[in-house]
Amino acid sequence: MTSGRTRHNYTGTSVAERQVERRALFIEAGLTVFAEKSYANSSLTDVCAAAGLSRRQFYEQFAGREELLVAVYDVVQGRAREAVIAALAAVGTDDLRTLIEAALRAYTTAITDDIRAAKVAFVEIVGVSPSVEEHRARVRDQWGEVVATVAAARDGVRTPPGGWRMAMAAFIGAVNGAVHQWSLDDPRPPVDDLVDVFTTLLNALTSPA
Repeated sequence: MTSGRTRHNYTGTSVAERQVERRALFIEAGLTVFAEKSYANSSLTDVCAAAGLSRRQFYEQFAGREELLVAVYDVVQGRAREAVIAALAAVGTDDLRTLIEAALRAYTTAITDDIRAAKVAFVEIVGVSPSVEEHRARVRDQWGEVVATVAAARDGVRTPPGGWRMAMAAFIGAVNGAVHQWSLDDPRPPVDDLVDVFTTLLNALTSPA
């Protein structure tokens, strides 16, 4: 006899553990449903069916589909952030260009390995509501702060035109636009092309004139 539990067999688990597992199931379902059917054309019924859970269980976790969409977006961005941190830690040099290439390759790989992630975090979430756009802007600023902190601490790095905040807003906007286009192209260009574009842009912003 095999041991272990299916996703609906909660024997031996606490209420908190069940809530965590159900939340994870809804996020995975949202990732699939929003990518395949689009956010605008999908329903809560679709999400619950994909998760194998009830509407009551959904509302124990989220106020509505928009909150789930933001949660999916945050998971995608969180995985990318973890990949970038790991890549920077593994680089055995202080050379800025090497750091930029390693970080951007890690980021790009993290968000393109699963096409669902790219579609939801760079296409479906765009323009959903003012509050979602405010959230995206905050995440963009957080990424900009990461780049600025890494770059500004190195010798020979110039302050970009307009200052770091404006330059990083422009760079992150370019990244979002490029990934959006990449996710829609058929066939999609090689991921290395995205990495090359991103590194070229960021090197241009941070290198001495």
